[in-house]
Amino acid sequence: MNTESISTASRATLDGTMSFPEVVGHLLSAGVEYYHVDYVTLRKTFFSGSGDAVVTPIPYEGLPPVASEFNASALRKDIVDSQCHGQKYRDFTCRAMEAGVQGYFTFLRGKRVTYFGRQGDQHTEWFPGAEPKEAPARE
Repeated sequence: MNTESISTASRATLDGTMSFPEVVGHLLSAGVEYYHVDYVTLRKTFFSGSGDAVVTPIPYEGLPPVASEFNASALRKDIVDSQCHGQKYRDFTCRAMEAGVQGYFTFLRGKRVTYFGRQGDQHTEWFPGAEPKEAPARE
């Protein structure tokens, strides 16, 4: 994996100078298959398909604590504001934490993000334009 390219994409996300689709393309070309954002430790960990990992900080100050209850409706509104209204990542982060998001995994090739709360609650959001694959029929 290209550590320098991953760090550049991570910083650009934090300061709002690169859109999510640009970040995805940048990370895929750097060899990233998926990444984990941890709001408790304020770190992002990027993983390759072969198990290599690169860790970058989330250096925001003054963030709220992660709420104990997971609020999927509030999270969904937060996601829509980012996708449709250009909300900055710091604002997204604050609102996600207030909605009880402890962290999330972004699966670049799978084109989805799975958010989770402190009690194991989850919400999966597909990338814009991506659709879930149908489950195979059972016999």
